[in-house]
Amino acid sequence: MSVNPTPVTALDIFADGTSKPVTDPTASPVDGAAFRWLHFDLHTPELEQWCREYLPPLAFRTLLAPRTRPRVDIHDDGILLTMRGINLNDGQEVEDMVSLRLWATQNLVVTVRKQRIFALDDIKNQITTGDAPDTPARLIARITERLVDRIETVSLDLEDRAEDMENAVYDRQAPPPSELAPLRRSVITLRRHVGPLSEALVDLAKIETPLISKAFRNRFRHTANRAKRSVDEVHEVGDRLTALADHVELQQDGRLARNSYVLSVIAAIFLPLGFLTGLFGVNVGGMPGMNNPDAFLILCGTMIAIGVILYIVLRWIRWF
Repeated sequence: MSVNPTPVTALDIFADGTSKPVTDPTASPVDGAAFRWLHFDLHTPELEQWCREYLPPLAFRTLLAPRTRPRVDIHDDGILLTMRGINLNDGQEVEDMVSLRLWATQNLVVTVRKQRIFALDDIKNQITTGDAPDTPARLIARITERLVDRIETVSLDLEDRAEDMENAVYDRQAPPPSELAPLRRSVITLRRHVGPLSEALVDLAKIETPLISKAFRNRFRHTANRAKRSVDEVHEVGDRLTALADHVELQQDGRLARNSYVLSVIAAIFLPLGFLTGLFGVNVGGMPGMNNPDAFLILCGTMIAIGVILYIVLRWIRWF
């Protein structure tokens, strides 16, 4: 029995760049349409039954997988592609990238999201205003380009923030920024997701399939190069932040060492003086100077002389 899950987006796209909303989300476009695009949320009721009915087993298992890693596969007459997009949802961190799964044939493109992906919202708005891609390959190209656009924006923002931190610490000798550690965590998380995505896009540009013409692969290759450049930028930012953290740690260790050194010098000078004050503070008979009214002044003068002599000796042996 056929089931009808409610898609987030359901459009029949025509070769002239127009589109028409779909009311019955089957896997076949209406007569005259170039292809059908169905975009689902992973938690849509009856989506699993729909995928079992209309898609190959490998495709529906990948589209409905709870966890994915960016990759591309050719299966029968279709392309199976899993990707990652910047997370722009409220209350979420941008580096916690959201998963997008895609299955494409000559007349059908199915995408499944786990969380809202704003890049696909942009593409939907573009299509509904009369600028629709006329082939599944062009739709895939737009999706990958929009995803990479946002990755580039985030990577450049990370680079700017890292540069601001470096200028503050290296040039203005500012104290360690509190956001250094969170930014390093963001870079690590982003690098973990963007690296595999870049590899998947490189593979997409290399595959041989009737869905993607040989001449059209240059467009995918350009997108893959942009993703690779973003990966390089994220790696560079990570290395710069590591170097900055090492510099901050060395500064803190240096300050601690200097403070400990000063305290050691002070302790070396005052240790014998403390011994003298302790010795003359003993309240027993026979202490020298008990009957001399000038004994206190003599003791103070002796201690000052000893302190000066110790200072000269420590300087002479180059203790400081």
